[in-house]
Amino acid sequence: MHLDVLDLRNFYYRTQLGRAAQKAIRDRMLGLWPAGPELTGLTVAGFGFAVPLLRPYLEPARRVIGLMPAQQGVMPWPAGMPNVSVLCDETRWPIETGMVDRLVVMHGLESSDHPEALLDECGRVLGPGGRAMLIVPNRAGLWAPRETTPFGFGRPYTMGQLDAQARAAGFVPERHAAALYIPPSHRRFWLRSAPAWEKIGTRAAGFLAAGVILLELSKQVHAPRRPGLGAAVRKPLSILEGAAKPMPGPV
Repeated sequence: MHLDVLDLRNFYYRTQLGRAAQKAIRDRMLGLWPAGPELTGLTVAGFGFAVPLLRPYLEPARRVIGLMPAQQGVMPWPAGMPNVSVLCDETRWPIETGMVDRLVVMHGLESSDHPEALLDECGRVLGPGGRAMLIVPNRAGLWAPRETTPFGFGRPYTMGQLDAQARAAGFVPERHAAALYIPPSHRRFWLRSAPAWEKIGTRAAGFLAAGVILLELSKQVHAPRRPGLGAAVRKPLSILEGAAKPMPGPV
């Protein structure tokens, strides 16, 4: 079940709670993937509604693409700049195989009707050395039971469930993190104290109270299999060693 793009836009860009959530998750992701010179020449893509997290990468990256599923709808992004967002089928993206270096999936996996096929598509577009970041609602957190925010829709995950699904799709989990420790409340006290709660939560709470969990993945590449023998035969005629040499016949 995908949310409507207008509801997602209104939450993240027109409510104080949405802007606080956007900042908390983006800051946590930037701690794992800094928006620095190391992104020069790389292609960064986001699927679902990941564009609130992609703005820091617009300048250093070679290319940034916002992929939005047809069931959700699409909106122009970024505001005031040339549009880089595109509407697509959730399991068939208009991107060449191996083109993406960094991929962010938010509000995509938990709402997908075909999560296995979606992860297969993530693997298809990632190039050698590429990394993916899955961001999903935490089943044990305060946000998943509340349908007043986008994190209350779809299937929430535990870290173990997300890890197992990623491995089944052929990915290698690399690092994990959590974010969004403030309660899903519009009250001013919680919104003003959001930065402090993120610091406390990151240091002490682990995944228990976090609203979302983040899992960084690398693409598992199998060694190519070559036809024929697995080991080279150094002396293919060694069976003839010790045999008498033929004597020359009479002239």
